[in-house]
Amino acid sequence: MIKYKLICIDCNLYFDSWFASSKEYEKLKKKNLLNCQSCNSLNIEKTLMSPSVLKSKSRMKIDNKNTRYKEIKKQISEYQTFIKNNFDYVGENFTYEARAIHYKDKKTTKGIYGSAAKEDIQELKEEGIETAMIPWIKNSIN
Repeated sequence: MIKYKLICIDCNLYFDSWFASSKEYEKLKKKNLLNCQSCNSLNIEKTLMSPSVLKSKSRMKIDNKNTRYKEIKKQISEYQTFIKNNFDYVGENFTYEARAIHYKDKKTTKGIYGSAAKEDIQELKEEGIETAMIPWIKNSIN
């Protein structure tokens, strides 16, 4: 048996799969019997594999935490992109703008986003003004 790390070219999903031999992989690939479990694409390729080396339990925990961190960071980044594209940025004036919209002093077709202190957010909630806080990650290469 041989294990390959595969990648879906369409959705960039990495996954592992076991094959009876390298010839078996080639045979299944040629017959278009390999597909992505996420997007069902047939555009699957082998990636570089490192030899199987046993890792210590502590190293495995660190790797799992890094993977989870990257997944969470990616999800937050997707939320941020959605917010930037669909809401108006009001910066430090968030509390003032939220009250103006709530009390109908200002008409808007879009929601708003910005920054406010926790105390200000609590006051808005006490006034019945719905708000939500999400972590905001500054753009970086990582």
